[in-house]
Amino acid sequence: MKKLFTLIASATLLTANFVFADDLVPLKTDLPKPLFVGTPVQIDVPNLEPKLTKWPEFSVPAGSVNLAKAKKVTASDSDPVVGTLDLVTDGDKEGDEGSWVELAPGKQWVQIDLEKDANIYALVVWHFHNQSRVYRDVVVQISDDPTFSKDVTTIYDNSAAGKDRPYLESFYGKIIDAKGVKGRYVRLYSNGNTTNKLNHYIEVEVFGKPAA
Repeated sequence: MKKLFTLIASATLLTANFVFADDLVPLKTDLPKPLFVGTPVQIDVPNLEPKLTKWPEFSVPAGSVNLAKAKKVTASDSDPVVGTLDLVTDGDKEGDEGSWVELAPGKQWVQIDLEKDANIYALVVWHFHNQSRVYRDVVVQISDDPTFSKDVTTIYDNSAAGKDRPYLESFYGKIIDAKGVKGRYVRLYSNGNTTNKLNHYIEVEVFGKPAA
């Protein structure tokens, strides 16, 4: 009887895993047009991720949508140097002037209020893609606390204290695995880039489902 129970339990778990696998679908989004302006700049950053040559393969649960579209954005720099904070979630991913917000030098952050708790599976960010550059100290966190003083989950960190590798900006953006973390607020940090000390955001997409 014990052996039969074990076989039934194993079969049930295996079936559940197949169902979950069947529920996964490729993450798709509309990419901006490739845009490269100016003379290529040599990037001297150690441990860089390989340069993307195609949209990465990444799966999310079926029914996942961009929860960040048109949501409210706040920032550590409330008076951006260029542009407005609503550009971060307006759906425009192009690299032309007028499509990005530029924040002051130094460590800065932008924060998106998803308005309600969600299970978050992936985040895609475009900082700036009309020039090859690397943004420094990129950290992405999720929380239910708008001040991010408690219950904070870090899903990406390429700072000196983090385990993730820096990457070259491109029109493909950067996909970050959120692993289904539950939260309402998404905060992204950066600390200048290899071209200048300013911080830029073209678009941030947050793929997930409202939490049950």
